[in-house]
Amino acid sequence: RRVHGDSYFRFQAMCCFLMTYCSFPTVLSTRADFVSTWTFRLTVVHRFATGMGGGNRNRKIVPRRVSSTNSSTKPNQTVVSDRSDKVSLAGARPSDPTWTPSIHTAFKCFLSARFCSALMNNVTDCDETYNYWEPTHYMVYGWGFQTWEYSPVYALRSYAYLLPNTFIASIHSRLFDANKVLVFYFVRCIFALVCSFCEVYFYQSVCSRYGNHVARVCLVFLLFSPGLFIASTAYLPSSFAMYATMAAYGAWFRGNYPAAVVATALGALLGWPFSALLGLPIAAEMLLIRSRIQEFVKWSGATLIAILLPIVNIDSRYYGRPVIAPLNILRYNLLTNHGPDLYGVEPSTYYPKNLLLNFNVAAVLAASSPVSVAVGKLLQRNTRSYAEWFPVVGLTMWLLVFGFQPHKEERFLYPVYPLIALSAAISLSYLQSLVASGLSRFRRRYYRFYSRLPNLLCASLLVFYTILSLSRSVSLFRNYHGSMDIYPYLTTLAENSTVPSNKQVNVCVGKEWHHFPSSFFIPSPNWRLQFIRSDFRGQLPKYFGHSTFEIPPHMNELNREEPTRYVDLNRCHYLIHLDDPSTVSPRQPSYTQLSDQWEVVETKAYMDTTNSHPLLRALYVPYFTEQYTRMIDYYILRNRKRVKLTSSIT
Repeated sequence: RRVHGDSYFRFQAMCCFLMTYCSFPTVLSTRADFVSTWTFRLTVVHRFATGMGGGNRNRKIVPRRVSSTNSSTKPNQTVVSDRSDKVSLAGARPSDPTWTPSIHTAFKCFLSARFCSALMNNVTDCDETYNYWEPTHYMVYGWGFQTWEYSPVYALRSYAYLLPNTFIASIHSRLFDANKVLVFYFVRCIFALVCSFCEVYFYQSVCSRYGNHVARVCLVFLLFSPGLFIASTAYLPSSFAMYATMAAYGAWFRGNYPAAVVATALGALLGWPFSALLGLPIAAEMLLIRSRIQEFVKWSGATLIAILLPIVNIDSRYYGRPVIAPLNILRYNLLTNHGPDLYGVEPSTYYPKNLLLNFNVAAVLAASSPVSVAVGKLLQRNTRSYAEWFPVVGLTMWLLVFGFQPHKEERFLYPVYPLIALSAAISLSYLQSLVASGLSRFRRRYYRFYSRLPNLLCASLLVFYTILSLSRSVSLFRNYHGSMDIYPYLTTLAENSTVPSNKQVNVCVGKEWHHFPSSFFIPSPNWRLQFIRSDFRGQLPKYFGHSTFEIPPHMNELNREEPTRYVDLNRCHYLIHLDDPSTVSPRQPSYTQLSDQWEVVETKAYMDTTNSHPLLRALYVPYFTEQYTRMIDYYILRNRKRVKLTSSIT
């Protein structure tokens, strides 16, 4: 409340209430017989692990007991019923072996998790700040940073993707007269809501196509994944492509091919053009297996016209010339010599390490899914059913294409996060079947014991996955959120500063320019973020001019350093500084040692990645993380010669 103000405090309290509401009614809002005893709560854990994989999961042979009132059978006689394994909106009774969380319960779980992400997730990618939050801030408040991608000379980014989020931010800002930090988190909560709808639609479609057991496991993998915690509320086209992937594959699993085509096109044209690769399995089934050529051509053409024409119209208005932004970004990355390897060149181990951090056990299961599905189908002699290959083929294609590119970033994997969860669930289901098949050869007297091992294996893996995932998510917030916690304190400084309101206040950053969350955290228009020299020698963004179609000077597409971006250190009123001894150099000294010029006014803790144990800084383990990691300080420093503070905060 002291840092953000009363309105933001009330907003966080409201979100906490909503998360509590969404989590608790899992038991209270279904049927009354669910509430009776602790037996149901233990049954829920058991239900997540029950069910065997393989074969056609939409039709399952389930033994049941019939009562003595049935004249056609003997008392307690076991008969075989052909029971559908599809999910119902109302859920199923605890006595049903195919129990799965209802759609309403799943939505509340997803929404609760995504609200946590909206409030606690870091801005992990500087592209998110400077390519999306900053142009949005400019369109709402009239000032913000511009990167070379938004120069009309290059026109790589689409304003059509920004407009819906800009509209949401503008409405909230003007109707409620909210401070900018509150607007930032409100837009994130909208991302959380959209992601939750897409996830629950995807989950319901998995239930209908692959059965409740696969859907239950997939729900756990989606719900607790640190990767989804990061991607679900990130302001990035790849996150929007992830939403579109869940919608497209969800529609595909239901046999709704027009909706699948529309969702794929929306993710590729409005979001990230490369996500069209994930539509190839859908197109292959429509054209080669279903022979629905006319339907594919009709909906592809109609969608292309309906989506691309408005995008071209919007971008052409903002850039001041005819522009097809999706085509420009494809041309830059595929047809230029410097596009794929100018930024973010990483070794081949980058994606495996990233997937292990964000999916741990599920990443291993997803990687083994081609082998698991192939072996499972051969042993079951069921080679005609190919539904299990849908997510596996899409995921494999994506990893092969992007794994061989020199430019690697975590956000490039966002669109396939749902497919990783589903492929891992299918792989685990087949693994249970293989274990059950191997144990079925034991003698009858041991069968009761060994028959429980496949379910025990599934439950153990899910519990292990959940613990590791929560540990990673807690670590991200605890260790690295200081870079976002430090900026809201500028509002307090603005209220207590003696600098006249009509003069510009420069908040400077050097090596920490890439941790700047956005201008939504800068208190007022006369406060501006400025850059000072550091060891970074690439191109930094600059402020927008008077219009979006004005060609800015000193921009290049080769990431060459532009000296015009820097201000003299003596012009800085405040300085954001991470006191990391390992990065001290002549161009970026330890400013806290220059106490005659700089005074510490606020500090937050941040992980020292150089002098901490690699595993314990990646995962939070109580006691051990505190013992084997080291925290350093994120500072706001005040220039003693330029700023005087009132006594209320000195």
